[in-house]
Amino acid sequence: MPEGHTLHRLARLHDARFGGHRVRVLSPQGRFAASVSEVDGSVLERAEAHGKHLFHCYGPGIVHVHLGLYGKFTEIPLPPEQPRGQVRMRIVGPDCATDLRGPTACELITPEEVAALRARLGPDPLRADAEPDRAWQRIERSRTPIAALLLDQKVIAGAGNVYRAEVLFRHGIAPYTPGRELGARRWKLVWHDLVELMAGGVRTGRIDTVRPEHEPEAMGRPPRQDRHGGEVYVYRRAGAPCLICATPVVTADLSGRNLYWCPTCQA
Repeated sequence: MPEGHTLHRLARLHDARFGGHRVRVLSPQGRFAASVSEVDGSVLERAEAHGKHLFHCYGPGIVHVHLGLYGKFTEIPLPPEQPRGQVRMRIVGPDCATDLRGPTACELITPEEVAALRARLGPDPLRADAEPDRAWQRIERSRTPIAALLLDQKVIAGAGNVYRAEVLFRHGIAPYTPGRELGARRWKLVWHDLVELMAGGVRTGRIDTVRPEHEPEAMGRPPRQDRHGGEVYVYRRAGAPCLICATPVVTADLSGRNLYWCPTCQA
Protein backbone atom coordinates (compact mmCIF):
# COMPACT_ATOMS: atom_id res chain seq x y z
CA MET A 1 0.00 0.00 0.00
CA PRO A 2 1.41 3.44 -0.91
CA GLU A 3 2.69 5.40 2.07
CA GLY A 4 1.62 8.94 2.88
CA HIS A 5 4.34 10.69 0.88
CA THR A 6 2.90 9.15 -2.31
CA LEU A 7 -0.51 10.73 -1.68
CA HIS A 8 0.99 14.13 -0.93
CA ARG A 9 3.10 13.85 -4.06
CA LEU A 10 -0.04 13.07 -6.08
CA ALA A 11 -1.87 15.99 -4.47
CA ARG A 12 0.91 18.37 -5.52
CA LEU A 13 0.98 16.93 -9.04
CA HIS A 14 -2.79 17.15 -9.50
CA ASP A 15 -2.85 20.65 -8.02
CA ALA A 16 -0.19 21.77 -10.49
CA ARG A 17 -1.78 20.13 -13.52
CA PHE A 18 -5.49 20.55 -12.88
CA GLY A 19 -5.88 23.08 -10.06
CA GLY A 20 -7.75 26.24 -11.02
CA HIS A 21 -8.95 24.67 -14.26
CA ARG A 22 -12.34 23.44 -15.39
CA VAL A 23 -11.92 19.71 -15.92
CA ARG A 24 -13.84 16.78 -17.30
CA VAL A 25 -14.44 14.03 -14.74
CA LEU A 26 -15.54 10.72 -16.22
CA SER A 27 -16.12 7.17 -15.00
CA PRO A 28 -15.46 4.82 -17.94
CA GLN A 29 -15.89 1.79 -15.67
CA GLY A 30 -19.25 3.10 -14.51
CA ARG A 31 -18.79 2.42 -10.78
CA PHE A 32 -18.32 6.13 -10.06
CA ALA A 33 -20.74 7.35 -12.73
CA ALA A 34 -23.57 8.27 -10.34
CA SER A 35 -21.43 10.99 -8.74
CA VAL A 36 -19.47 12.12 -11.77
CA SER A 37 -22.26 14.30 -13.13
CA GLU A 38 -22.08 16.52 -10.04
CA VAL A 39 -18.44 17.52 -10.56
CA ASP A 40 -17.89 17.01 -14.29
CA GLY A 41 -17.12 20.39 -15.85
CA SER A 42 -16.33 22.00 -12.49
CA VAL A 43 -13.16 23.82 -11.47
CA LEU A 44 -10.75 21.77 -9.36
CA GLU A 45 -10.17 24.23 -6.55
CA ARG A 46 -7.36 22.25 -4.93
CA ALA A 47 -6.02 18.78 -4.25
CA GLU A 48 -4.77 17.83 -0.80
CA ALA A 49 -3.91 14.76 1.22
CA HIS A 50 -4.19 13.59 4.80
CA GLY A 51 -2.36 10.39 5.55
CA LYS A 52 -3.23 7.87 2.85
CA HIS A 53 -6.33 9.78 1.72
CA LEU A 54 -6.45 12.08 -1.31
CA PHE A 55 -9.09 14.81 -1.72
CA HIS A 56 -10.00 16.60 -4.96
CA CYS A 57 -11.97 19.65 -3.90
CA TYR A 58 -14.61 21.01 -6.29
CA GLY A 59 -17.34 23.53 -5.62
CA PRO A 60 -20.15 20.93 -5.75
CA GLY A 61 -18.34 18.42 -3.56
CA ILE A 62 -15.12 16.59 -2.78
CA VAL A 63 -13.87 13.44 -4.44
CA HIS A 64 -12.23 11.19 -1.84
CA VAL A 65 -9.72 8.60 -3.06
CA HIS A 66 -8.01 5.86 -1.06
CA LEU A 67 -5.68 3.84 -3.25
CA GLY A 68 -5.56 0.79 -1.00
CA LEU A 69 -3.29 -2.03 -2.16
CA TYR A 70 -3.91 -1.83 -5.89
CA GLY A 71 -5.01 1.70 -6.71
CA LYS A 72 -2.92 3.72 -9.14
CA PHE A 73 -3.08 6.94 -11.15
CA THR A 74 -1.67 6.80 -14.67
CA GLU A 75 -0.89 10.00 -16.55
CA ILE A 76 -2.06 9.98 -20.19
CA PRO A 77 -1.45 12.44 -23.04
CA LEU A 78 -4.07 14.45 -24.90
CA PRO A 79 -6.20 13.68 -26.72
CA PRO A 80 -6.87 10.70 -24.44
CA GLU A 81 -7.36 7.32 -26.08
CA GLN A 82 -10.23 5.03 -25.26
CA PRO A 83 -9.73 3.67 -21.73
CA ARG A 84 -8.01 0.32 -21.40
CA GLY A 85 -8.98 -1.89 -18.50
CA GLN A 86 -11.16 -0.88 -15.58
CA VAL A 87 -10.78 2.91 -15.24
CA ARG A 88 -12.71 4.06 -12.18
CA MET A 89 -12.16 7.79 -12.80
CA ARG A 90 -10.64 9.84 -15.61
CA ILE A 91 -9.75 13.52 -15.21
CA VAL A 92 -9.11 15.54 -18.34
CA GLY A 93 -7.54 18.98 -18.03
CA PRO A 94 -6.32 21.55 -20.54
CA ASP A 95 -2.87 19.98 -20.96
CA CYS A 96 -3.05 16.41 -19.71
CA ALA A 97 -5.25 13.69 -18.27
CA THR A 98 -5.01 10.96 -15.66
CA ASP A 99 -6.74 7.62 -15.13
CA LEU A 100 -7.45 6.02 -11.75
CA ARG A 101 -7.64 2.25 -11.54
CA GLY A 102 -8.22 -0.16 -8.68
CA PRO A 103 -8.75 2.14 -5.68
CA THR A 104 -10.28 0.97 -2.44
CA ALA A 105 -12.40 4.14 -2.38
CA CYS A 106 -13.42 6.71 -4.98
CA GLU A 107 -16.46 8.60 -3.79
CA LEU A 108 -18.06 12.02 -3.74
CA ILE A 109 -18.44 13.31 -0.18
CA THR A 110 -19.35 16.54 1.57
CA PRO A 111 -17.03 18.85 3.53
CA GLU A 112 -18.70 17.60 6.70
CA GLU A 113 -17.87 14.00 5.78
CA VAL A 114 -14.28 15.02 5.06
CA ALA A 115 -14.06 16.63 8.50
CA ALA A 116 -15.44 13.48 10.13
CA LEU A 117 -12.97 11.28 8.24
CA ARG A 118 -10.01 13.48 9.20
CA ALA A 119 -11.15 13.53 12.82
CA ARG A 120 -10.69 9.76 12.90
CA LEU A 121 -7.11 10.05 11.63
CA GLY A 122 -4.02 10.86 13.61
CA PRO A 123 -1.77 13.81 12.80
CA ASP A 124 -0.02 13.66 9.42
CA PRO A 125 3.72 14.51 9.53
CA LEU A 126 3.41 16.11 6.09
CA ARG A 127 0.66 18.56 6.98
CA ALA A 128 1.39 22.02 8.34
CA ASP A 129 -1.62 21.73 10.67
CA ALA A 130 -0.39 18.49 12.28
CA GLU A 131 -0.57 18.27 16.07
CA PRO A 132 1.97 15.64 17.16
CA ASP A 133 0.85 15.95 20.78
CA ARG A 134 -2.40 14.23 19.77
CA ALA A 135 -0.41 11.17 18.78
CA TRP A 136 1.72 11.29 21.91
CA GLN A 137 -1.35 11.38 24.15
CA ARG A 138 -2.32 7.97 22.76
CA ILE A 139 1.20 6.54 22.70
CA GLU A 140 2.15 7.46 26.27
CA ARG A 141 -0.85 5.57 27.67
CA SER A 142 -0.53 2.47 25.53
CA ARG A 143 0.94 -0.95 26.27
CA THR A 144 0.90 -1.71 22.54
CA PRO A 145 4.35 -2.09 20.89
CA ILE A 146 5.53 1.15 19.33
CA ALA A 147 6.00 -0.64 16.00
CA ALA A 148 2.26 -1.39 15.93
CA LEU A 149 1.29 2.12 17.07
CA LEU A 150 3.28 3.72 14.23
CA LEU A 151 1.16 1.80 11.70
CA ASP A 152 -2.15 2.70 13.37
CA GLN A 153 -3.60 5.45 11.19
CA LYS A 154 -5.65 6.66 14.16
CA VAL A 155 -2.36 7.44 15.91
CA ILE A 156 -0.23 8.74 13.01
CA ALA A 157 -1.66 9.18 9.52
CA GLY A 158 0.53 8.34 6.55
CA ALA A 159 3.42 6.37 8.01
CA GLY A 160 3.57 2.85 6.58
CA ASN A 161 5.63 -0.29 6.90
CA VAL A 162 8.82 1.18 5.44
CA TYR A 163 8.86 4.37 7.48
CA ARG A 164 8.00 2.60 10.73
CA ALA A 165 10.85 0.09 10.37
CA GLU A 166 13.36 2.72 9.33
CA VAL A 167 12.56 5.40 11.89
CA LEU A 168 12.77 2.87 14.73
CA PHE A 169 16.15 1.70 13.48
CA ARG A 170 17.46 5.24 13.09
CA HIS A 171 16.69 5.90 16.76
CA GLY A 172 17.80 2.53 18.11
CA ILE A 173 14.33 1.68 19.41
CA ALA A 174 13.36 -1.96 19.93
CA PRO A 175 10.13 -2.42 17.96
CA TYR A 176 8.31 -4.26 20.77
CA THR A 177 8.87 -1.40 23.22
CA PRO A 178 5.44 -0.51 24.73
CA GLY A 179 4.33 2.95 23.72
CA ARG A 180 4.18 4.13 27.31
CA GLU A 181 7.89 3.24 27.76
CA LEU A 182 9.07 5.28 24.78
CA GLY A 183 9.45 8.59 26.58
CA ALA A 184 8.52 12.08 25.42
CA ARG A 185 12.04 13.01 24.31
CA ARG A 186 12.41 10.01 22.01
CA TRP A 187 8.89 10.54 20.67
CA LYS A 188 9.76 14.09 19.61
CA LEU A 189 12.87 12.82 17.85
CA VAL A 190 10.85 10.14 16.05
CA TRP A 191 8.19 12.64 14.98
CA HIS A 192 10.65 15.20 13.63
CA ASP A 193 12.53 12.45 11.81
CA LEU A 194 9.29 11.27 10.17
CA VAL A 195 8.58 14.83 9.07
CA GLU A 196 11.98 15.10 7.36
CA LEU A 197 12.06 11.59 5.89
CA MET A 198 8.54 11.77 4.48
CA ALA A 199 9.12 15.26 3.07
CA GLY A 200 12.12 13.81 1.25
CA GLY A 201 9.85 11.12 -0.15
CA VAL A 202 7.49 13.78 -1.51
CA ARG A 203 10.39 15.52 -3.26
CA THR A 204 11.98 12.44 -4.81
CA GLY A 205 9.16 9.93 -5.11
CA ARG A 206 11.16 7.25 -3.25
CA ILE A 207 11.99 6.37 0.34
CA ASP A 208 15.60 7.02 1.34
CA THR A 209 16.45 6.68 5.01
CA VAL A 210 20.20 6.02 5.28
CA ARG A 211 22.48 8.78 6.48
CA PRO A 212 25.24 10.09 4.16
CA GLU A 213 27.96 7.99 5.80
CA HIS A 214 25.97 4.83 5.02
CA GLU A 215 25.22 5.58 1.37
CA PRO A 216 26.55 3.01 -1.13
CA GLU A 217 29.33 5.34 -2.35
CA ALA A 218 30.50 6.09 1.18
CA MET A 219 30.55 2.41 2.19
CA GLY A 220 31.78 0.99 -1.09
CA ARG A 221 28.75 -1.26 -1.44
CA PRO A 222 26.39 -1.79 -4.39
CA PRO A 223 23.15 0.22 -4.42
CA ARG A 224 20.03 -1.51 -3.21
CA GLN A 225 18.16 -3.43 -5.89
CA ASP A 226 14.47 -3.43 -5.04
CA ARG A 227 11.32 -2.51 -6.91
CA HIS A 228 10.47 -0.03 -4.14
CA GLY A 229 13.74 1.86 -4.71
CA GLY A 230 15.52 3.92 -2.10
CA GLU A 231 18.35 3.18 0.31
CA VAL A 232 17.17 1.71 3.62
CA TYR A 233 18.67 0.18 6.75
CA VAL A 234 16.43 -2.80 7.54
CA TYR A 235 13.23 -2.84 5.45
CA ARG A 236 13.09 -6.03 3.35
CA ARG A 237 16.69 -6.84 4.29
CA ALA A 238 15.95 -9.92 6.43
CA GLY A 239 19.09 -12.03 6.77
CA ALA A 240 21.34 -9.34 5.30
CA PRO A 241 24.02 -7.77 7.51
CA CYS A 242 23.12 -4.57 9.31
CA LEU A 243 24.85 -1.64 7.61
CA ILE A 244 26.22 -0.48 10.96
CA CYS A 245 27.03 -3.58 13.05
CA ALA A 246 26.81 -6.46 10.52
CA THR A 247 24.30 -8.40 12.66
CA PRO A 248 21.78 -10.16 10.38
CA VAL A 249 18.53 -8.21 10.09
CA VAL A 250 15.58 -10.18 11.47
CA THR A 251 11.91 -10.17 10.62
CA ALA A 252 8.65 -11.13 12.31
CA ASP A 253 4.93 -10.68 11.79
CA LEU A 254 3.35 -7.88 13.81
CA SER A 255 -0.27 -6.87 13.32
CA GLY A 256 -0.35 -8.68 9.99
CA ARG A 257 2.65 -6.85 8.54
CA ASN A 258 6.30 -7.85 8.18
CA LEU A 259 8.47 -6.11 10.74
CA TYR A 260 12.22 -5.70 10.22
CA TRP A 261 14.86 -4.69 12.77
CA CYS A 262 18.46 -5.16 13.91
CA PRO A 263 18.56 -7.06 17.24
CA THR A 264 21.88 -5.42 18.13
CA CYS A 265 21.32 -1.79 17.15
CA GLN A 266 17.75 -1.95 18.49
CA ALA A 267 18.41 -4.01 21.60
